[in-house]
Amino acid sequence: MTPRYAAFRRGLQCAFGWVVLALATTMNAHAASTAMPSPAMERTVLVMGDSLSAAYGLSANEGWVALLGERIQQQRPGWRVVNASISGETSAGGAARIIDAVVRHRPEVVVIALGANDGLRGLPIEQTRINLARMIGAAHGAGARVLLVGMRMPPNLGGEYTRAFEETYRMLSQRFDTALLPFLLEPIALDRDAYQADNLHPVAASQPKLRDHVWSALAPLLK
Repeated sequence: MTPRYAAFRRGLQCAFGWVVLALATTMNAHAASTAMPSPAMERTVLVMGDSLSAAYGLSANEGWVALLGERIQQQRPGWRVVNASISGETSAGGAARIIDAVVRHRPEVVVIALGANDGLRGLPIEQTRINLARMIGAAHGAGARVLLVGMRMPPNLGGEYTRAFEETYRMLSQRFDTALLPFLLEPIALDRDAYQADNLHPVAASQPKLRDHVWSALAPLLK
């Protein structure tokens, strides 16, 4: 075991210790003040992402998450989608919000679509891994299944960084037994016309393709 990998494992152990303690404390307090949910309540898919999931530059109902919600209502009665995505969100922000989100919404499935802003800012990959691991741990601790949605970085950040960044999602998915969608933007990655003027955020016409892409990995979890 290399010193770098050993440090990463220690970081994960600390992360999961924090997750378990905080989640147990918060959920116990919440349970004490909240009535038991009705068996007839809808089951929830919670999406935690960044601007790519928050319909940046579009109306909220044009984004892939809203379109996914419409499909779920049609094809999986009894399910709903809660979009807790925030433009500009990093993995650290997601890790800070995840416990409150799972306690508040009690999801059956959590879609984690974060990391793009970490990569674009050149943040340390090991810290991104630990943050995403915290989110997975919190979701699993709340009894939810997880779909981890990956991202890729442009080559100008350097080959070593871009390879390690892409591998992060695969490694975490394998280690923590989550469903995986390796690259959110895969259906439109090479189509310049699929993006807004900033060349980062997809236009409205691209959103159904993203919805269909995510649906292919999400649908098996809605059981």
